[in-house]
Amino acid sequence: MPIDIKDIARAVDAAAVMEPFAARPRLLALGEPTHGEDTLLEVRNELFRQLVAHGDYRTIAIESDCLAGLLVDAYVTSGAGSLDEVMERGFSHGFGASAANRELVRWMRAFNEGRPAPERLRFAGIDGPLEMAGAASPRQALTALHDHLARHVDAELLPCTAHTLDRLLGADDRWTEPAAMTDPARSTGRSAEARELRLLADDLVALLEEQTPHLIAATSREDLDRARLYGRTATGLLRYHRRMADTSAARMTRLVGERGRMMADNLLALAARGPVLVHAHNAHLQREKSAMRMGGRPLEWWSAGALVSARLGTEYAFLATALGTIRHRGVDAPPPDTLEGLLYALPDDRCVVDARRLAASLGDAPAPAPRVSPWFGYAPLDPAHLATIDGVVFIRDLPEVPATAAPESPGTPSGRV
Repeated sequence: MPIDIKDIARAVDAAAVMEPFAARPRLLALGEPTHGEDTLLEVRNELFRQLVAHGDYRTIAIESDCLAGLLVDAYVTSGAGSLDEVMERGFSHGFGASAANRELVRWMRAFNEGRPAPERLRFAGIDGPLEMAGAASPRQALTALHDHLARHVDAELLPCTAHTLDRLLGADDRWTEPAAMTDPARSTGRSAEARELRLLADDLVALLEEQTPHLIAATSREDLDRARLYGRTATGLLRYHRRMADTSAARMTRLVGERGRMMADNLLALAARGPVLVHAHNAHLQREKSAMRMGGRPLEWWSAGALVSARLGTEYAFLATALGTIRHRGVDAPPPDTLEGLLYALPDDRCVVDARRLAASLGDAPAPAPRVSPWFGYAPLDPAHLATIDGVVFIRDLPEVPATAAPESPGTPSGRV
């Protein structure tokens, strides 16, 4: 007898989300199909609170600058800075303007107050210091890595001095030149200085790993993890800038692929210290190849989720979020023959469905038609991906807001993933 979708739809809570898994996933990834909608973040916040209360999840990681995220983590763990400061400087892509993100940070700080370090909640960004218009200078990550090593290892082991790094890096606006994203000739990524910096960054990372026992004894594992983050970010940024200077037809594919790799490396590092709830665009977390159009050209790449899943296997879980309507963006009720249309017929405003049981419920019926969004900022769920998704979180209707009350976040085009 075919399964009725109503019988497998559950309220969105920690128990329902964890139901399909035989063991707790080390990385529980919750995707979103669009950015800039606080309702999606409110669902994420409530799920994280429940996972904290009923499980041993203590870290939340979001699609934001990994270095800026250190400011948020310092605030929620120790109260360093102020809430206003970390919302302004601790998020990229304009995400600090979100009321839901602010509430998440406020709640985490309140939860941690007075608790011993092992019980505190942690915050992390998984993205590189990247925006749609370009990438940051590698200065912050590279100099922080060098400074850490210079304080704790013999000077003769260092491959260069801080002065040499400063000379090779030059002015930061060489790296952040806005025109470089569309004109490879404006990028400094293949200059002689950039090539030398890539070699030095590799040597610094190698030295960090060679000195691991000494560094843990002299500092702490926490300090070592942070130095490794600096190393990953420095080498990743230098690779990204090299791709920006590429003139081949593969340039944009390599850029989005490099971003995915940076995210994956950060996720794997976080997974090593305990279970994590991850929140990012569906396209960054899915196991299938991701695809988008940029500059009129189709791009395909293996996302962070695909890369991490290949490494962690069943310790990685992916819940994709799908939406019924975003009326203030012109996205009206989905056609009934689409996957969203089937879910829209359910009586619940919000639910979570085991994706494999959802696929089984379709039986021998024709496969759902792919939904086409009239707004480029919303990516409908591809029904062909059901077999590689663990669960679907469905939100029937996003609240309507006047267009004047929903401006695009600075530096965050609505179509970014």
